Amino acid sequence: MSERTRKTFTPAFKAKVGLEAIRGIKTANEIAQAYGVHPVQVGQWKRAITEQAGTLFEGKRGPKAVDDGMPADRLYSEIGRLKMELDWLKKKSGVSP
Repeated sequence: MSERTRKTFTPAFKAKVGLEAIRGIKTANEIAQAYGVHPVQVGQWKRAITEQAGTLFEGKRGPKAVDDGMPADRLYSEIGRLKMELDWLKKKSGVSP
């Protein structure tokens, strides 16, 4: 028996084949024969493109989500570190609190 390796296709290739199927100029069988893939794969790639088309442009514009920046624990640890540095500098400079 000969071992066959599974074909892998790049996302760009899948998009190219799927978009050609969406155009509808050729049938799925003609596209599959032209690119050397199975007609079922052409249909699957076409369906994946059409399902994900609605989310393609989401999040590009509009109000940005409010980002907390740093978590509270990190901020409190930063405050503590800065306070310790300030106390150390006051002690070294001779200024008493």
